This record gives sequence, C-alpha cells and structure tokens, in this order.
Amino acid sequence: MMSNTGAEIERDERDAATAAADDADDQLLRVGNLRKEFGGITAVDGASFAVADGSLTGLIGPNGAGKSTTFNCITGIHEPTAGEINFNGEDIAGLAPNAVADRGLVRTFQIARELAEMTVLENLMLAPKRQQGESLYRSVLPTFRNGVIEEETELREAVWESLEFFEIDHLAEDRAGTLSGGQRKLLEMARALMTDPDMLLLDEPFAGVNPTLETKLLDRINQLRDEEGLTFLLVEHDMDIIMEHCDPVIVMHQGRVLAEGPPEEIRNNERVVDAYFGDDI
Repeated sequence: MMSNTGAEIERDERDAATAAADDADDQLLRVGNLRKEFGGITAVDGASFAVADGSLTGLIGPNGAGKSTTFNCITGIHEPTAGEINFNGEDIAGLAPNAVADRGLVRTFQIARELAEMTVLENLMLAPKRQQGESLYRSVLPTFRNGVIEEETELREAVWESLEFFEIDHLAEDRAGTLSGGQRKLLEMARALMTDPDMLLLDEPFAGVNPTLETKLLDRINQLRDEEGLTFLLVEHDMDIIMEHCDPVIVMHQGRVLAEGPPEEIRNNERVVDAYFGDDI
C-alpha cells in the first residue's frame, strides 16, 4: 500500500504536470519522466519539470538528489536511460554536448573549465561557433580572406564588450590559469555568452566566489534576464540566493521532483522542510 507521503508526491506531480501543460507555450525547456541509471543505481527517477522562457529558475536539493545528473542528461554529457528532454520545441535527449550547445542550450560547471594556458581574451575569441577562420581554405584563399578578417574584427569588438560587461577587461592579456576562482567564474559566464545561447544552465556559479564578485555576477545574471530575455536554470546551495533571486524554485529529492513553485511556497512546504531544509530554514 502506498504511504501518504508517496501518494502526496504523486498527486503533486500530476498537478504540476497539468499546470505545465497549461503553460506549454511559455516553456523553453521541458523535462519529462527523466530517468538515469548507472548499473544498479538510479540517480534520476522519473523527474519532470519545465523552465519558462525568460525565467531565472532555481534547482535545489540535498546532495545525491540527482541535480548534477539531471544537468548532465540535459546537456548531453550522459545519455538518459529513459524520458524526454525538449528544448525550444525539439527533442534533444541523447544528443552530444556540442549538438545541444549548437541549439542554444549552454552550461557552466561548478569547477570552471577555462583554457588555462591561453589569455582571457583568447578564451573568449575561441568561444563563438562556426567561425570562418576555422576553415583552412577560407583563411588562406584570397577570395575568402577578407571575410575572415572582417569577421575577426567584429568578433574582437564583441569580446571586448563582453569583457567590459563582466568587468574583467583589465585581465584580457592575463593567462586564464592565473585568475582567482571568482574571476574564472566570470570568465566562464562570459565565454558561455559568446556562443549566443538562448538558455544557460549554471552549476554552482557562486561556489568559492567572494561576496563582491558574487554580487557582480548576480547583477549580470539579472541584467541579462531582464534586458536580453535570457533564460537561466540555476543549481545553487546558497538558499538566500535561491530564495531572493529565483522564481520558480524546483526541489529534487531522491532523483524525483519533490516540489515546484514560488520561493515563499517552497519555503513553507512541509515536505521540503523535512527532506531538505530541516531546522535551517
């Protein structure tokens, strides 16, 4: 016989699915019954949620809840065992990471993955997709070379705009590997944006970041959402950040979506408090 808690979870999941269907036109990302198994271990167990276009959505849960595995399935690092992942009206489940990124869904990592031996400027210059200069014949043959030069000039201007936007232009000629942890997070975000994404998945973007840089990064995220309409899905352990900046908030527990809703509703959800917050909320 199903426990009351189990019945409540399934009821809430059905209610969430109904509400999601009503808002389908606004959904940029839809994850349905996502499942990922590693041998005999089920890391994600039928998770379903949606991210609305132009939102800053928070994804939280205790360690082992399945957040990182869900991120990895969405972005092609892991192939889902089962389930659907729909981005911008297209099924992307099982696509390779580069194919997912080409469709405008880009992620950052908890530990920044900069090209350490290259300068900050070079890191950003390499980020945009399908540059003409990547083609040997276009970069050598006179017929195409003028176009390559023009593109590189425009790209360099865009890179400097991005450096200034994140206030790291003074670091342009520094090797990326010499930056502080917070500066690397800014660089990674800037590099992700150089790919011209529709949505960014941010994995612990504030981990190891000092309060000054944290504020700067939050300002940039909110500015990009408010002014550019960029969509964010944010995994973060700092509940103050989640509750103050994200709406809605999705809570995962044991590989499933336990609750989803506005911050205040999540804060007062008894099952969320019992499963995650405990006495800390």
